[in-house]
Amino acid sequence: MSDGLFTDDDIIRTVTKEGLLIAAGGAASLLQTSHPKVAQGVHDHSYTFDDPMTRLRNTMGWVYMVAFGSREEAERISAIVTRMHDRVVGPGYHANDPELQVWVAATLFAVAAQTYQILFRRRFTEEELEEYYQQAKIYATILGCPEERMPATYRDFREYYAHMVNTLKISDASRHIADGVLHPTRLPWFMRPSMIVIRLITHGLMPPPIREQYGWKYGRLRELQFHLLMMTLSLIYPRLPERIRTLPREIYMHQTRKMLRRLAEKENKPRLKIKADAA
Repeated sequence: MSDGLFTDDDIIRTVTKEGLLIAAGGAASLLQTSHPKVAQGVHDHSYTFDDPMTRLRNTMGWVYMVAFGSREEAERISAIVTRMHDRVVGPGYHANDPELQVWVAATLFAVAAQTYQILFRRRFTEEELEEYYQQAKIYATILGCPEERMPATYRDFREYYAHMVNTLKISDASRHIADGVLHPTRLPWFMRPSMIVIRLITHGLMPPPIREQYGWKYGRLRELQFHLLMMTLSLIYPRLPERIRTLPREIYMHQTRKMLRRLAEKENKPRLKIKADAA
């Protein structure tokens, strides 16, 4: 849309429009919850386990609206997310803490960039990664994180990300969430076979220091399976029509816009006034 935060020529749209990146969402999600404060907040307040499909819809609706919606839509849905995060507070954590916002935005950028390059067999140049990173800062700043809290450049980001990956100590809450995400008990039956693929992609994309802490078995056979899977996807997926590849975006944006319209109607609905009977 012409009045959006980005244009169709921006790399953030080129990457984010690809629906198969949703399959990498498990890696991004569990990277986020490898941070103990993020994990505790999700553990204490999230409905991920009770209603994983709604959680996926809400998360992807926000991501797509920020990247492809109008400025008004992006800011409105982000204001709703911020208000929800205002309630995610507990001992030692607050969902709107800039430290956590930076980390969540970092995982969204890192996993999407990695997955896109694997699927399309294309390595971004340093300049493209710089451009994409600057655009991806929106995932933190639109939620109120001061931009100066983000690593300033892509090279600064690489140092920050490497430091985090090599120093984070995951918690029991992190492991509990990972088990729930990768082995969901309330997923619709027709989606359960897909979890075999999701687990393999999640294990393969996860940085080794974090993967080892989660205790996942990832030997040479598992690594070979991951590379064969991604090679097969890279041969098939880019050749699909774009309207098929971007169908998830259209579905989630349609659902999110319906939700925003319902909220607007509710907010604008006049309240009935009850008149007291005359004495």
